[in-house]
Amino acid sequence: MESLSSSLKKKATEHHYRAEVMIAGEQLRLRLHDGKLIKDRRFHLRTYPNCFVAKELTDWLIDHKEAPDRETGIRLMQKLMDHYIIHHVCDEHSDYKDAKLLYRFRKDDGTFPLSKDVKVFLRGQSLYEKLVSVEESILKVREENSVKYQRTFLGSEMIDWLIQEGEVENRQEAVELGRALLEHGIIQHVSNRHHFFDSDILYHFWINFRRRRRLTELLNENSSRALSESPDSPFCLRKLNPEPGNSSFLSVQTNKEIKVVSAVRRSSITSLSGNSNTYFSAPPTLVFPPVAECNPKSDCGGCSGLGVCGSRRKTLPHPGRGPRRTCCCCGDEGVPVCFLSEWGVCSAPGLSDHQQPHHDRTTDSGDGSHGSH
Repeated sequence: MESLSSSLKKKATEHHYRAEVMIAGEQLRLRLHDGKLIKDRRFHLRTYPNCFVAKELTDWLIDHKEAPDRETGIRLMQKLMDHYIIHHVCDEHSDYKDAKLLYRFRKDDGTFPLSKDVKVFLRGQSLYEKLVSVEESILKVREENSVKYQRTFLGSEMIDWLIQEGEVENRQEAVELGRALLEHGIIQHVSNRHHFFDSDILYHFWINFRRRRRLTELLNENSSRALSESPDSPFCLRKLNPEPGNSSFLSVQTNKEIKVVSAVRRSSITSLSGNSNTYFSAPPTLVFPPVAECNPKSDCGGCSGLGVCGSRRKTLPHPGRGPRRTCCCCGDEGVPVCFLSEWGVCSAPGLSDHQQPHHDRTTDSGDGSHGSH
């Protein structure tokens, strides 16, 4: 049985860290859109779509406990620049400056580089989401050498599933896909000793795509293994009102929808969607589905078994302030078991505010969606 070389382990760790940066960057991008920090802005008679002011973002990072100080905030955003997640709107600055300069996420202007590594990452994310969404998933908690591992599967079991779902045409193609995922730090042998084989060796997803990341995790590049092994429970997102302040940039409009830029560079996802490649038959998108978690103190059985709310969601009249509450789980008689308030807080009925469980997530948006980024 082939053992992993030290060089392959190092390469997989580097790819794994790169994937963690991509996920954290995408989660931040969605939160900034929800918080209206990303907008169309006019400067010197020119409109720059979907951009943010660096100084305002640094303030936001500190207010939302993502950075303890401005220096850390600058280092975090520089990390995103180094990994081609964000850039200056005119590419006049190669570093992130805590000033009234306009920056933009490459995902918003179509300049995010769709390399082979990114394609493997997207394929791994797609497979992960598909696996955790089915009732009888092959991903299970298993034990080996008295150690329990999350999201595990057998190599032959994964190959059978890939063929059954039409993800690959034969077992050889499935092995090649599994090896690509392992070399890119997406899956891993539980003790990190073997490559991917069509056998009963135990593997697990090294990346938990649905875990909410703290941006400060990105500063410890040498401990990327610890990133995926941190607790799966999400951290709390607080809804804070932005402090009024003057800005030399003019916001063009307040639109909830994220605009699609039609003119993109050749390296964009849109321009490459027509090309065939080993890993995709359809244009990939960097979309990270939100995770919805139910109140464990009032489990109605209306969830899929992985903490993701099912289709039994209803919009109910709000008994207190606000227009409505969205029920994420309803009992057999239609009685809400846990619901979302206008602030997006999952809570249990019949309890006062200080009695509510604090494991649930507060979102930055007030649209009633569960687990918004």
